[in-house]
Amino acid sequence: MKILVVDDELDICEILQYNLETEGFEVVTAYSAEEALELPLQDFGLILLDVMMGEMSGFQMARRLKNNPATAHIPIIFITALEGEDNLVKGLNIGADDYIAKPLSMKEVKARVRAVLRRSSQSQNSVASPDDCKIAYEGILLDLNAKTVTCDGQELVFTKLEFELLSFFLQHPNRVFSREDLLKYCWPQDVMVLDRTVDVNITRLRKKIGRYGKHIKTRVGYGNCFERCD
Repeated sequence: MKILVVDDELDICEILQYNLETEGFEVVTAYSAEEALELPLQDFGLILLDVMMGEMSGFQMARRLKNNPATAHIPIIFITALEGEDNLVKGLNIGADDYIAKPLSMKEVKARVRAVLRRSSQSQNSVASPDDCKIAYEGILLDLNAKTVTCDGQELVFTKLEFELLSFFLQHPNRVFSREDLLKYCWPQDVMVLDRTVDVNITRLRKKIGRYGKHIKTRVGYGNCFERCD
């Protein structure tokens, strides 16, 4: 498994490289987003990405990756000294899989890397039967094997969490799920997640599916559901 570490601090790159290589990973380092974008990014299974860097920030680089179908599937863990829930939400809005604050605990980094890779591996290895690999509703077509979503014939770029949420809603239409339900069924159990994270991802999902976003209903005090009209 190849991991890319992107940070403009040489010491942090070296520490992360050493500790991850002792865990058996192949680690490549880059000291800026611009340098990282010159690499064959599709070859990496995970990117550890600093937020505050030179001309291009980690947030800007992540947006490029998530908007490119060739790299949208690569999990990203933001590593940053920025504090506050707003920065966490911003990272999640872009499509980050996790967020670690500096100063780093190598024990925490290793645990979160393993959790994200385990979740990604489970997603890639879960293959639906040929008769049950696609879910459709009106102009939405979700392919469980290819992990793709098209709306009215246009393929959309989805993060893993967005894909899992839409898949879950479409497979359980007209049923209301609380935040706790969605965290249980769509998020890994070994990762700490704020309740607001669910709201952020649902809001982002609504926007991505355009006119079908109105089918994701919020029942105040209860949760959310995908309302089918057929």
